[in-house]
Amino acid sequence: MPHESPNLTLPDNTFRDNEWWRSAAIYQVYIRSFADGNGDGVGDIAGIRNRLSYLAELGVDAIWVNPWYPSPMEDAGYDISDYRSIEPSFGTMEQAEAMIAEAHDLGMRVILDLVPNHVSEAHPWFQEALLAQPGSAERDRFHFRPGKGAAGDEAPNDWVSSFGGPAWTRVKDSDGNPGEWYLHLFTPGQPDVNWRNADIRGDFETTLRFWFDRGVDGFRIDVAQSLCKDADLPDLNGLTYPTPVPADGSEPVEHPHFDRDEVHDIYRSWRAVADSYDPPRVFVAEAWVGNPARLTRYLRPDELHSAFNFNFLLAPWNGATLRSVIDTTITSHAAVNASPTWVLSNHDGVRHLSKYARPQTDSRTWFLSQIRDIPGDFELGERRARAAAMLMLALPGGVYIYQGEELGLAEVEDIPDDQLQDPIWERTGHRERGRDGCRVPLPWSGDTAPYGFSPPNANHAPWLPQPQGWGERTVEFQTGKADSTLELYRSALSLRRSLSALATEPLTTATLTWMNDDNDQVLDFRRGSALRCVVNTSSEPIALPDGDVLLASGPLPGNGTIPADTAVWQGVPCATTPDPTRAP
Repeated sequence: MPHESPNLTLPDNTFRDNEWWRSAAIYQVYIRSFADGNGDGVGDIAGIRNRLSYLAELGVDAIWVNPWYPSPMEDAGYDISDYRSIEPSFGTMEQAEAMIAEAHDLGMRVILDLVPNHVSEAHPWFQEALLAQPGSAERDRFHFRPGKGAAGDEAPNDWVSSFGGPAWTRVKDSDGNPGEWYLHLFTPGQPDVNWRNADIRGDFETTLRFWFDRGVDGFRIDVAQSLCKDADLPDLNGLTYPTPVPADGSEPVEHPHFDRDEVHDIYRSWRAVADSYDPPRVFVAEAWVGNPARLTRYLRPDELHSAFNFNFLLAPWNGATLRSVIDTTITSHAAVNASPTWVLSNHDGVRHLSKYARPQTDSRTWFLSQIRDIPGDFELGERRARAAAMLMLALPGGVYIYQGEELGLAEVEDIPDDQLQDPIWERTGHRERGRDGCRVPLPWSGDTAPYGFSPPNANHAPWLPQPQGWGERTVEFQTGKADSTLELYRSALSLRRSLSALATEPLTTATLTWMNDDNDQVLDFRRGSALRCVVNTSSEPIALPDGDVLLASGPLPGNGTIPADTAVWQGVPCATTPDPTRAP
């Protein structure tokens, strides 16, 4: 059961400094599923504004909002037709600016989502390209190529879409005859842009300034590793990476559309834009780069500020694996004076509680299809997820919390086939169910759907069906219950902020000191003079070290042990000095 630390004085939730991102706790708001303010069954800006106080009370430092721009919604808003406006179904620019100001008033920064690899097919520039001739300036903003074969009816190369199927679609010429092909690494409704084109570079910098001028504190960069393509667009010739995910520590390879050196020039120019503001704005990269040394190239002092740690997200619940990922991450990030950014779940992968509910193997679980046919023990999954949250929140660096994980939500694995909306479902011929199961609208109150997601007497059901039995997962039900997952997150975030060493220590190896080497299923480390974190990933109890218990992820039996799949935070006696030889 969680325990409140006695005599803690919490600082007010204000902006700490210009490097706030190094240790921030950031909450991911998947806007379509967070809160519905107008009753149409889809989350919106009004819903976010209604729940900002909840986020402030949770104890986060910032929120990241998934795309809220105009979009045909072929890929849930990641197909953008106008980067400098607001999708009408989400609200208005006036509402967006008010939300940013209100979040700031509550001490929270706001990060938006930027999608620079591709635009929507409805974007004016792509519509112009469709009407233009081969070789035109309009088509040069994208990747148009003639097809192979005598009639040009074969795709220009063998690239495939990350969502299934080919990465090329053929268009018709003005006379109605088949013409060139265009590249799309995702759906046909998301044509990739050409980053060698000056129009593209200039327009995205204009977009950065547009939102920075409106008070936005930074951007999460979608598909950050794949903007640049080899100019010759050569065949992959059996090179399968990056689909689906890189191996931890995998060696870099020369790839025609992944992690190419020229992408760093783009981020240097963006950093200059961000640094021109006072205070400076920040970036976090969604960069699927498994090799730690290659990943940290994105985090050099003149490039991006942070990057999601997907090796941590994909790791199984295994102490030895987690320790290896932690050590490698801290060492590689320290080499470029960057702070790690830890994350357990997001809107693109199966929720970590559901992964932990299955037997743990060496496989790196990302898709629901990898586990759906394996029976799950969801009580076990929640115990592990609670312990994992405390592990993550004790590590040096920043953390991202995906909406609903603080409620102990599992993946919704049984959405009816005819209600699935992720384009992955159709493009894989119904082999992959896609990401809808982690995007189901949040439960706020009540015993039945829509569980307070929409206002009373709403005219529309939530855009994805909510499961029965979520009444005990709502914010309302869990608030004030000391053993609830929500109160565990509130306590951990409050304690994390109150302990100055967790919030302000510079990133050095001295900020994490391993205290054990005799059991590879126990993660036992110190954070400076502030905290000792012990995580038991084994199936047997372990001895509880001496010290005051500040917080525990589950009940402690009172016999001097830590049960299986349980984490404990302890205060560190002032007289104790860490052993620097144990640092990673």
